[in-house]
Amino acid sequence: MDNATIWEWVGYAASVLVAISLMMTDIKKLRWWNTAGCALFSAYGVAISAYPVALLNGFIVLVNLYYLWRIYRFEQSD
Repeated sequence: MDNATIWEWVGYAASVLVAISLMMTDIKKLRWWNTAGCALFSAYGVAISAYPVALLNGFIVLVNLYYLWRIYRFEQSD
């Protein structure tokens, strides 16, 4: 399997993870699944030199992590 084919499958996996995330009713699960999908999309974007894809998905990873941090932080203070 050549390198291009491997990265194509990474892109498919990222799509599946983002799609799964959108089916979640629990916001924590949604953000975790979405973070995984966006991290894969970010790696995929870098690998195929699609930098707008990589940057946008990297930004979404950071946003998800920020909100996950807030969720877990406020859970502990209850």
